[in-house]
Amino acid sequence: MRLWSISPSIIDSKGLTALWREGLLALNVLKGKTKGYKNHPQLLRFKECNNPVQALTDYLHFICDEADRRGYNYARQKLSTRSLTHNVEEICISAGQLLFEFNHLKNKIIARSPKSIGVLDGIEEVYEIPQHPMFVIYYVNHNVESWEKVK
Repeated sequence: MRLWSISPSIIDSKGLTALWREGLLALNVLKGKTKGYKNHPQLLRFKECNNPVQALTDYLHFICDEADRRGYNYARQKLSTRSLTHNVEEICISAGQLLFEFNHLKNKIIARSPKSIGVLDGIEEVYEIPQHPMFVIYYVNHNVESWEKVK
């Protein structure tokens, strides 16, 4: 399971679809509707939010927004309605985490669809990597987050 901190706008089509499916699975985990993945490290940052289910729902609405922009038809009705009365909770991650995920995505795209790598080519510095709208980067820490499983 990978819940990217990087912007969905730079994720290739296969990756975006995988993110949507994995995000729905993660949402079911947080709602207690599945037995597996309960302690998955990718969920820790959402579990630390004031309302984990709402935070992940908001995260997935941004994924749907990108799918809509591309003309894909993701089943947004699987999510609770987006509230216009609440602010989306921001989640802090390190610059090192963002860079780690960017390089991980780049390697995945090179392996599965090298023709899609163009959107990532011009990005060379961590501050140039677009992050998911819910994530706030703190630049003082260039380490990967403690919950990340680095091989």
